[in-house]
Amino acid sequence: MGKPTGFIEFNRELPGKKPVEERRNHYNEFVEKYSEEKLNQQAARCMDCGVPFCHHGCPLGNIIPEFNDAVYRKDWKEAYDILNSTNNFPEFTGRICPAPCESSCVLGINQPPVAIEEIEKHIIEIAFDKGFVKPRKPNLRSGKKVAVVGSGPAGLAAAAQLNYAGHLVTVYERDDAPGGLLRYGIPDFKLEKWVIDRRIALMEEEGVVFRCLANVGVNISINDLLREFNAIVLTGGSTTPRNLVIPGRDMKGVHFAMDFLKQSNKRVAGKDPFINAHIESNILNEEILATGKNVVVIGGGDTGSDCVGTSNRQGALTVTQFELLPKPPADRTVYMPWPTYPMLLKTTTSHEEGCERQWAIATKEFIGDENGTLKALKIVDLEWKIADGRPAEFVEIKGSEREIPCELALLAMGFVHPQHAGLINELGVELDSRGNVKATEKEYRTNLPKVFTAGDMRRGQSLVVWAISEGRECARKVDEYLSNTGSLLETRDSSLQIFSS
Repeated sequence: MGKPTGFIEFNRELPGKKPVEERRNHYNEFVEKYSEEKLNQQAARCMDCGVPFCHHGCPLGNIIPEFNDAVYRKDWKEAYDILNSTNNFPEFTGRICPAPCESSCVLGINQPPVAIEEIEKHIIEIAFDKGFVKPRKPNLRSGKKVAVVGSGPAGLAAAAQLNYAGHLVTVYERDDAPGGLLRYGIPDFKLEKWVIDRRIALMEEEGVVFRCLANVGVNISINDLLREFNAIVLTGGSTTPRNLVIPGRDMKGVHFAMDFLKQSNKRVAGKDPFINAHIESNILNEEILATGKNVVVIGGGDTGSDCVGTSNRQGALTVTQFELLPKPPADRTVYMPWPTYPMLLKTTTSHEEGCERQWAIATKEFIGDENGTLKALKIVDLEWKIADGRPAEFVEIKGSEREIPCELALLAMGFVHPQHAGLINELGVELDSRGNVKATEKEYRTNLPKVFTAGDMRRGQSLVVWAISEGRECARKVDEYLSNTGSLLETRDSSLQIFSS
């Protein structure tokens, strides 16, 4: 590596952030950039590991020590080429990935790990600034046509790879703009939408066609796609939210988190949240705002955190976040050995902006007024039995049941499976025991000829980085199916992608 003693000389430092009081007043990104000196120092912390476990921690197999070395040497073109060889969208993962690679960093055994995610984001932004990111057009078109249904991270990755291989790719998106979860599920203060637009424009220049407001199974016939295309890739995500079926669930003021976030993201984009409800089929025709309300977010994950940050920006009176599980530890335990991904206490920037967090809480009832409008929650504390370091079962603590004021309850408890109505039911693909589209583990093929699937629609709710990995691997299998040989390398291959010739 460029500086073998860097991990001894420099401590982990993350870029600064705009003050809480300032960033709560807008929806823009607020994480600042490293200075050139700080970026150089953080890259220098990467050790000359005998076995770089960060490769294993990253679902994409990013070649992290090598791009860190290039950053240290300020060879930005080489750093970009290395990063781009395994990751189609480092501008996304560099902003919103939970960085399992950092949990696997060898330095992390006894020191804070290398700031891999921030370095990745800086590489791609410097590459755009310096003009290294250019359209990658295939030398020869195969003449084969592929339909990708869904334009989230899995669909975008599959489309990009199949286009590089020379196939003619059309992406169908039921929303009014591409991006899926990236566009309408993640707030702008984490991922501004010009970042997505920049990438979509590049993909269009490369030859990918995007058709929006095209809801396959609603206003687009799946039979037309089966006739027109040589292969179909289903990447619609896991979009059916987990419900909380308790008394009062139908009260006005109880909503799924994604309905709340989608409306907010559309407003921030200057769009009418309801204008395309007849096409998108996943829009709730009821305005959801946190302004002046006691907001309770039920669910302790990243989606819940996004609800916290959005509620604060909308001017909520109070924001509280509940988690059913007990409070996780701040450091690894014997049950979370390195290099596994540890379930540790995570305090996000949204939590820093104002939020009361409570663990081991169960919501028993939604309580409304005479008009059926939510006014309070009935909750109870839980006592958990721990087995092998994990919460195993709980009992309610007697005498802890109480009511708290709440005018907006947001259910952020994850997703159970893709939406079945429309595309999936009409197509008749086989489902697994969890309600996901069933496909062979390594081939990504469904039970139907020429129909493939990838991402959360296949594996269930997961990370953006896993969706990109699945999209890439699925594209490789589709390419093999179409060409009988294939021209795309495995995700974890360290070489640059090979174009069709």
